[in-house]
Amino acid sequence: MTKTALIRPAWTPATIALMVVGFMVFWPLGLAMLAYILWGDRLEDYKGEWSKARNNFFGSCRKGAHMHARTGNVAFDDWRTKELERLAEERRKLEEMREEFDSYARELRRAKDQEEFDRFMSQRSRNTPARNEPKGEGLLDD
Repeated sequence: MTKTALIRPAWTPATIALMVVGFMVFWPLGLAMLAYILWGDRLEDYKGEWSKARNNFFGSCRKGAHMHARTGNVAFDDWRTKELERLAEERRKLEEMREEFDSYARELRRAKDQEEFDRFMSQRSRNTPARNEPKGEGLLDD
């Protein structure tokens, strides 16, 4: 998810406005927008998992159709089979690289979130006055 998107799963003025309007128009729309704000960043992970499962299921069907469609030219069929295997290997490598990058991007987002949180906590501790006065002093001064 990009940080510049107008509607992203975060508490932005646009998403809050859409949520409020959704509740006013038809309450399930507002509830759906609230769910998107809270859990929308996880949609990419689910979409990737479903896509991978679908490709695994239907990929075997497509692969079988290609393997049985012979042209009658043995040399061409052998060449095509080798090329398809090479392309399948390239696709597997690309999928591994995509998964590595997704993992890297998730870790980068986590590190950025941690940095923002640490900055907030340090700024908060600087803005909060220190309370070093012991309790009870000054109450019974005669």
